[in-house]
Amino acid sequence: MSIQEMKQNIVWLGHDGFRIDASTCIYIDPYQIDGGKPADLILVTHEHFDHCSPEDIAMIQQPGTVIITEKDSAKKLSGDVRVMTPGERLLLDGLGVEAVPAYNTNKDFHPKTNGWLGFIIDIDGVRIYHAGDSDYIPEMKDLDVDIALLPVSGTYVMNADEAVEAALAIKPGLAIPMHYGAIVGDQSDATHFRDKLAGKVDVLIL
Repeated sequence: MSIQEMKQNIVWLGHDGFRIDASTCIYIDPYQIDGGKPADLILVTHEHFDHCSPEDIAMIQQPGTVIITEKDSAKKLSGDVRVMTPGERLLLDGLGVEAVPAYNTNKDFHPKTNGWLGFIIDIDGVRIYHAGDSDYIPEMKDLDVDIALLPVSGTYVMNADEAVEAALAIKPGLAIPMHYGAIVGDQSDATHFRDKLAGKVDVLIL
């Protein structure tokens, strides 16, 4: 599948939440959703309430749903829950999941020592990176991904200008801004991100 085809299958659920409707139905950090398609796979980046929401997960979880997360969130969830740490990879029915670091560099909300996660999903020939709650961190320069989902709001994560730096370092075929419009940040953060990258990295605001 091409990047252009895959982007039609990416649904922003608000804040850091996404659903990917590909050969597998994948949710990432579902929060304040109104139900939805049953999930084959749910990825949870870290334990904060707006990312690890057992109530939201219960709406889409089915007996065969696999949940991948880190150790702190795993304590709050039930079912087929699998714990990953940064650097680990997992193969699920031909779908690749890689756990990558996500942390703050100039604030204390998401310490690196917590081992909280971003994810790279390798599905239908496209590599999708969800940065989790992260600042622009050195590890991003080494990523090889097609689509990057990047926070832009500041306060708890990188702001729009820092996200521009991250996108220029990662060089994805497509960048999608997130982490705005719910708890912190608004549409202006997303449009600033898009405008600063004009002619350099394609940006899709969902």
